[in-house]
Amino acid sequence: MDLLVVGAGEIGRWIADTVSADESPVAATVAFADRDPEVAADAAAARDATAVPADGDTAHDAVCLAVPMSAVPAAVAAYAPRAERAIVDVSGEMTEAVGAMREHAPGLERASYHPLFAPPRVPGNVACVLDEGGPVVEGISAAIEAGGNEVFETTPAEHDRAMETVQAGAHAAVLAWRLAGDEVREEFHTPVSAALDEVADTVTEGAPGVYAEIQRAFDGAGDVADAAREIADADPEEFAALYEAARGDREGRERHE
Repeated sequence: MDLLVVGAGEIGRWIADTVSADESPVAATVAFADRDPEVAADAAAARDATAVPADGDTAHDAVCLAVPMSAVPAAVAAYAPRAERAIVDVSGEMTEAVGAMREHAPGLERASYHPLFAPPRVPGNVACVLDEGGPVVEGISAAIEAGGNEVFETTPAEHDRAMETVQAGAHAAVLAWRLAGDEVREEFHTPVSAALDEVADTVTEGAPGVYAEIQRAFDGAGDVADAAREIADADPEEFAALYEAARGDREGRERHE
């Protein structure tokens, strides 16, 4: 399979390495395109790949869009003509991505993947909307799984709703805790605050633009802010009720699992 990866950042390089790895069942060859030609050239030089112009006319078996979420609809329109068999994305937002692929690539295999981890923390879970199946996207899914990841199917609506909690809300809560708190000696940390501090280090090791895209794409931060204000304003009885509600949510999830 000949794969064009549009966007040669961390996620673009991850999908390229995944489909071209020795254990990959598709034995893909990879080309990179990026709005910064030097970034594409750097990605290609570090692996057995080529760099092609972002505004070129090369044709490929499949195109994978690894661009910011806000850029996906325009990228689908621009790159669908260069895909001969399939078009997929690994952007992290699915409703607009799948809608754009349906509009601009109705005759192609189509899938939207979301690796639920940063590339340095592979392997992990990968959400997938298989919008129009076929051998190419099945091969990409198999290559991702061969890399030790678990691919699970979802819908655009279910995925994007979940991201309000697990990304936008979670990031807002962790960043707000870090911003609101004072620096303390390590000896003062409790098991809870130490765990939060570690999580905050993880969240802040990434690129700010990526996290800004998440907040732009998904609601969730506002709900966290509302809940924090409710806790802050609660009297003891109201706080106890909120505490029990939070405990009930956890126990409900544990029963579901």
